[in-house]
Amino acid sequence: MGKTFRPYEPDQLLLMPVALQEWLPEDHLAYFIADVVDHLDLASITRRYVEERGSPPYHPRMMVKVLVYAYCVGVPSSRRMEKRLHEDIAFRVLAANNTPDFRTISDFRKDHLEALGGLFVQVLKLCQRAGLVKLGHVSLDGTKVKANASKHKAMSYGKMKEKEAGLEAEVERLLKEAQETDEEEDRRYGKDRRGDELPQELAFRESRLKKIREAKAALEQEAEEQAEKALAQGKKHTGIPEEKAQRNFTDPDSRIMPAPGGKEFLQAYNCQAAVDSAHQVIVAAGVTNQPSDKTQALPMIKDIESNIGFLPKEVSADAGYFSATAIEDLYDLGVDPFIPPDKTRHGTILPPSPRGRIPGHLSPSDRMRRKLRTKHGKKRYALRMGTVEPVFGQIKQARGFRQFLLRGVEKVEMEWRFICTGHNLLKLFASLQKSPHLRSGLAVV
Repeated sequence: MGKTFRPYEPDQLLLMPVALQEWLPEDHLAYFIADVVDHLDLASITRRYVEERGSPPYHPRMMVKVLVYAYCVGVPSSRRMEKRLHEDIAFRVLAANNTPDFRTISDFRKDHLEALGGLFVQVLKLCQRAGLVKLGHVSLDGTKVKANASKHKAMSYGKMKEKEAGLEAEVERLLKEAQETDEEEDRRYGKDRRGDELPQELAFRESRLKKIREAKAALEQEAEEQAEKALAQGKKHTGIPEEKAQRNFTDPDSRIMPAPGGKEFLQAYNCQAAVDSAHQVIVAAGVTNQPSDKTQALPMIKDIESNIGFLPKEVSADAGYFSATAIEDLYDLGVDPFIPPDKTRHGTILPPSPRGRIPGHLSPSDRMRRKLRTKHGKKRYALRMGTVEPVFGQIKQARGFRQFLLRGVEKVEMEWRFICTGHNLLKLFASLQKSPHLRSGLAVV
């Protein structure tokens, strides 16, 4: 007796549901994103569409929905978005069967990048209204994300000086040869040449020389600015770049940074996130091109206050954030810091803290060491591992975001904020799936 299968007729004509709302399960992420974006304030985007020119543009709200959903599901590439708009039901539902090409998507993102980055605060406030933001304990951390540039396109200041001198000599030689060639051809053929033709070899070297000079000048300007700051602080600085100071020709704002684990180096940015321990919601996001986190604690905490309206009670961060100044600044704000002055490996067992009140004569470093050896200190600092580190794992591993698409620290920061917006929307979506009663507190969702 033959096996019975369900009907399979590839040539059978089918009718899709008439209403887009019936194409996906009612609790699908795409519908959630559509509902949220419908209630976000997009005035900073829509106000730019004031003149009627050529063909009507795609609706901005539809474009925002597609972009937000794409980042939530790990599809930041505009070319991959275009492909999904043809092949993926969720994308087709959000776009209402519109199919903007990748160039249109890319241009929309670039044109409205600041406004898209600004959605971070709007979504964060939705998370706050849903009870996902407590600010009892916040953890800080940074992660290196590749820039849209190769580290092989970077050059040190010392190498620039060497190359500049060599290229100047080559350009001078090639110009002299070109002039001699022109004079010889003028004698042979007459003065019919325009005189502005450059040999390909000369054009390449002049272009290369120009780039090196611009990068060298930028490094020198940075060194002068650092010297002025050092002078204001009573410190010394030569005002001359270090020989090893580097500049990338593709994305000059990016820097060579050690990758996690320290076994290799990346052309990257240092992406910062402050994460609320209650539900792993990102409450502040920023980007710096400085490899060290040492000066990032205070700016990130102040960003939390700017975004939410009040400060967290506690903050934890790894040893990279520690400085006596940072600890003092946090205490002055009324924030209780748990930031060790020394790096320790996971699983390291610290000796027990001496009993009694912490002596007042101890240095900030010794006071923090003693504080983190108490039961309370160990418990509060341990929150960091389960708060901020998983967030970077979700962004990099689950959603595959490991390299920026844009260039320049300002644009990269807006892209990072948009990535963090997607992360927070997913946290809000998951929370509402588990606790539908929370919707009553969210008029927009």
